[in-house]
Amino acid sequence: MAIATDWVRYGEHLGYLAWPERAASPIPAVLVIQELWGVDAHIQDVTRRLAAAGYAALAPDLYAQSGQRPEVLSAERIAEVQVFLNSLPAAAWSDAAARQAALAEIPQPARSRIEESHGALFGQLGRLERWVPVLAAAARHLREGCPVSRGRKVASVGFCMGGALSALLACSDPDLAGAAIFYGSAPSAERVAAIRCPVIGFYGAKDQRLVAGLPAFTEAMSKAGKSFEPHVYEEAGHAFFNDTRPSYEVRAARNSFVRLMEFFGRTLGT
Repeated sequence: MAIATDWVRYGEHLGYLAWPERAASPIPAVLVIQELWGVDAHIQDVTRRLAAAGYAALAPDLYAQSGQRPEVLSAERIAEVQVFLNSLPAAAWSDAAARQAALAEIPQPARSRIEESHGALFGQLGRLERWVPVLAAAARHLREGCPVSRGRKVASVGFCMGGALSALLACSDPDLAGAAIFYGSAPSAERVAAIRCPVIGFYGAKDQRLVAGLPAFTEAMSKAGKSFEPHVYEEAGHAFFNDTRPSYEVRAARNSFVRLMEFFGRTLGT
């Protein structure tokens, strides 16, 4: 299928848009919400996969301020952090002493660049709410402004940090048709009552931090009368869908993508 892509501006924001070139517009749309790493090659690939499945797909660049990323969060600097972290054992990601020991082996000025960008990246995780208005603007653009999807339903899918944001968007956007969470943290129980759309979640059983909180989220959704469909893959850990990472698990990735397409088929229609 011929896929068209473009970096588009909507208000002060920037996003990567993909759509099936020969589809009769308008068509339903999916908001693709980035991991911590930004709208990188993996997120762009996922966006194109959704376009190949027949949707308009938009991945907002959350780090772009008025269309431009700060240097510390540039694609090149983030890629440098990824290479460094992927060279470490998984346990070292959350072990500051182990990271510092590994960093000490890297010559300057690369060491300072990696340390600065690492801090800027992981500092984002405590400020997720700041991006909900940006995502709501992107969903509104798809519903009202984008010629490819104007007037059609919009759903969201997010990965890791983006998974948490997909859930928060469901709590904030009453017009969202569906929300998919890939290994993202759950919203607070108080926020669940505001969710109006079906939610589906995908988790790796080895990702203990998130799996431990899944029963409480499931119970909160059930008590509030909300639709929640969780899937846990025994063989997988965190970031199992990301085929650029050592954590990729092909069986979980394949099955979750099939289920994701079924979910969008139900929530977005034709």
